[in-house]
Amino acid sequence: MRCLGIDYGTRRIGLAYGDELGVATPLPALVEADPAKRWQSLLATARQRRVTDLVVGHPLNMDDTAGPKAKEAEAVAARLRTELAGVDVHLVDERLTSYEAEATISKTQRRAVRASGVIDSRAATLILQDFLDQRFPPPLPHPAE
Repeated sequence: MRCLGIDYGTRRIGLAYGDELGVATPLPALVEADPAKRWQSLLATARQRRVTDLVVGHPLNMDDTAGPKAKEAEAVAARLRTELAGVDVHLVDERLTSYEAEATISKTQRRAVRASGVIDSRAATLILQDFLDQRFPPPLPHPAE
């Protein structure tokens, strides 16, 4: 299993990679200004890494409803299923991952870092790690004898 985590946005696409070892690692975000080039870079990354699973963040509202951003993620997932036939595409709840990722960066650096896509890739890492943790739960400790 080779997974690509995706935090899809209209300006940047955060990426992360993980496999059966169960550890998600951030990749450089796609920050091209042209959305078509950004999309092509996403497809190229998936092909180069020969991913078997794409894990797309699904930003549901706090009340579990799907707002405009969630519907956009659903459309992205559908497009990926079409353009990368044979690759499994999963939608994973990503509520608060961007907030959590941003919280790891000092307030004075957030504005500069945001444009680089670092926050987006950290969010993608959190999304993918959640998926991997569900697939490969950590082993239970052995009881002391």
